[in-house]
Amino acid sequence: MAQYMLLLVEEPPDFSKFSPEGIQQLIAEYKNWRNRVAESGKLAGGAKLCDEGGKYLSGTGDDFRVTDGPFAEAKEILGGYFMIEAANYDEAVELARDCPHLKYGTRIEIREVQPT
Repeated sequence: MAQYMLLLVEEPPDFSKFSPEGIQQLIAEYKNWRNRVAESGKLAGGAKLCDEGGKYLSGTGDDFRVTDGPFAEAKEILGGYFMIEAANYDEAVELARDCPHLKYGTRIEIREVQPT
């Protein structure tokens, strides 16, 4: 069985449009989805990423740059990820289809993880 990473891609979040109860509901939706995938034996890991944009390295060899992110050129951010196990991309898509992330006009990128 292969592993797939579900990358949760989103616009910078505007939590002002959510009430405190709405935020709690959103958190509960993610936990419920995660628990369903875990109970099926298909969850291999996952985490929400910190709100700070991280660092971006570019270049080659000794000629590289480090800049802070997220970047003015990009409107999307990577908000978190889940690692799942699936027989193929079709099964990975089926597992990702009911992830709450898609309900908010965002997207999930699915990438197969190279076996080590």
